[in-house]
Amino acid sequence: MNSHNNIKRRKSRQIKVGNVLIGGDSPISVQSMTNTLTTDIQGTLKQIKELEDSGADLVRVSVPDRESAIAFAKIKKSTSLSLIADIHFDHMMAIEAIKGKADCIRINPGNIGKEEKIKEVVSMAKDNGVPIRIGVNAGSLERKLQIKYGEPNADALVESALNHINILKQLNFEDFKLSMKASDVFLTIESYKKISTLIDQPLHLGITEAGGFRSGTVKSSIGIGSLLLDGIGDTIRISLASDPVDEIKVGWDILRSLKIRSRGINFIACPSCSRMNFDVIGTMNQLESRLEDVIEDLDVAVIGCYVNGPGESKHTQIGVTGGSPKNLIYIDGKPDHKVESSELAEHLEGLIRKKIKEIKLEEDNLIVKN
Repeated sequence: MNSHNNIKRRKSRQIKVGNVLIGGDSPISVQSMTNTLTTDIQGTLKQIKELEDSGADLVRVSVPDRESAIAFAKIKKSTSLSLIADIHFDHMMAIEAIKGKADCIRINPGNIGKEEKIKEVVSMAKDNGVPIRIGVNAGSLERKLQIKYGEPNADALVESALNHINILKQLNFEDFKLSMKASDVFLTIESYKKISTLIDQPLHLGITEAGGFRSGTVKSSIGIGSLLLDGIGDTIRISLASDPVDEIKVGWDILRSLKIRSRGINFIACPSCSRMNFDVIGTMNQLESRLEDVIEDLDVAVIGCYVNGPGESKHTQIGVTGGSPKNLIYIDGKPDHKVESSELAEHLEGLIRKKIKEIKLEEDNLIVKN
């Protein structure tokens, strides 16, 4: 889906993380993080593949020790997906990750010790064309800032970010992106808004430690969605206490709802009520399960009655309006035929897959003509 919104995006410089462009006018990327032990190479690769299949543009992998650094290098050789090495404190792990072909390293320059160590990491990153992500977190602010401000606030997060940024800029390193995460939605929004006017590097959005699947999705949607509506943000991660695949799905749902990017089917479905003529909830559960593999952009309306059904179905490629004794199917916005409720989920799946084939064929023919 091309953008059909009126969002004026903040202008940021562009960096490259592996084969993914971030910032500038490049698409807003969706990422997650593995929760396997990095030393479990096969388990980590399996999860990376699951994330890639779900639509991840980037995946972050922890590199806490030398054994993990060795494993990271082997993992990187076995996937084409862009990988970010997550580093804390130990500058040697950053160096080892860059040697292991990391596409980006997540590290806070101010937390890795002496100036010589920082210079060594930055020099290594420069020589290998590896960008850095600075990750400021309200839960791990520097002690001097905790004392100065008393509690995490936007000014404290901004000051922390600028301290790290200045270290890189003094070393003439501009190839970085920044995240400023908090578990509080208002604090996160305020912090990103403040920093967005002070630097031109890409911003990575997230509500950190957002919670479980439901509560975390709500908090992330409000926080990240608000910033995206203001044109702020170049890449996003939904931090959920859930399967990392859920993070990717929710990320895509946020982008799709704002008409920024789309992947897979956009279902317009009613919440169901006493007017429905078929089991809307059961049908939707079946369709979402059956069509998880679909990545093509398609609008599908599943409406249980004639009150809103015709209006919604007229603006989709495939639609169904509940009726008695049969339900009316719409194709490309026009009434086409009727189907029994007992056959509905399977019938809609077949129509959707047929429509996808037609779209692909049209695209292939267009490419040949051009």
